[in-house]
Amino acid sequence: MRPPVALTCGEPAGIGPELALKAWQTLRDTCPLVWIGDPRHLPEGAPVTLVDDPAQAVAASAAALPVLPHRFARETVPGTPDPSNARGVIEVIERAVALVQTGKASAVCTAPIHKKALIDGAGFAYPGHTEFLAALGGCDRVVMMLASERLRVVPATIHIALAEVPKALTPDLLRETIRITADGLRRRFGIAAPRIAVAGLNPHAGEGGAMGREELDWIAPLLAEIAADGLSVSGPHPADTLFHAAARTRYDAAIAMYHDQALIPIKTLDFDRGVNVTLGLPFVRTSPDHGTALDIAGRGEADPTSLIEALKLAQRMASG
Repeated sequence: MRPPVALTCGEPAGIGPELALKAWQTLRDTCPLVWIGDPRHLPEGAPVTLVDDPAQAVAASAAALPVLPHRFARETVPGTPDPSNARGVIEVIERAVALVQTGKASAVCTAPIHKKALIDGAGFAYPGHTEFLAALGGCDRVVMMLASERLRVVPATIHIALAEVPKALTPDLLRETIRITADGLRRRFGIAAPRIAVAGLNPHAGEGGAMGREELDWIAPLLAEIAADGLSVSGPHPADTLFHAAARTRYDAAIAMYHDQALIPIKTLDFDRGVNVTLGLPFVRTSPDHGTALDIAGRGEADPTSLIEALKLAQRMASG
């Protein structure tokens, strides 16, 4: 049997610990996992088996949540991040990556972090999870994909102001995004000849230059050049007609030009089941497509669906 998926604790004051327990209760031995974190942060009375090797988690998960313990500075109050625990959160991510790099875990699934707490408590120097994982994996460039059964979509630019998108979106960036996406579809999703659709930057994909010239000046020529090299890539397509049911049958993944152009359609189509996948890493990494939800942490109200889907997808990708 394959090694378990390494599930990081994320921000211990958020919903990550309670969702880990709920996910284990649903998956148990169908998708073995090992949770890495401080057992004190899990819901009181949670059935837990402490392990010192991920290999023990496969057998243990039938009866209890397997936990690879990692001592944090303090216990936690749900909803109130403690910067004193920031170093522990970072160390857990590093530990999970080390486990998958050495073959002791099959994949990494990360619970959401609280970036301000990490900055305040440990001087965290990365914009987010993805950039930190790229550094741990020795990668210069990775791609964020949001995936569900109904849609796979990749934003070429991510967490920047809309006004900055035309400056950040360069031919080199778009070319590399398409390349990494195609490679990820082949290697991680088992799609031998991936079909990629690319959205336009401007409304109506520029409408022949009437609403912007980027599509005419360089996006369309770049896509034609990539297609001539043998990749099935189409566009630029008007974004407002790219995500309806019939359109989605014509591609395996869509590349959007900015954050909301990508995330609005997938969250509208499949809000609870969207999974964040990092392509371009030398290991499999998934994450639920939600945040720490501090406002409901500790109440038992959080929906585990996205985490369950993230764990299942991590297992499938690692088996591919």
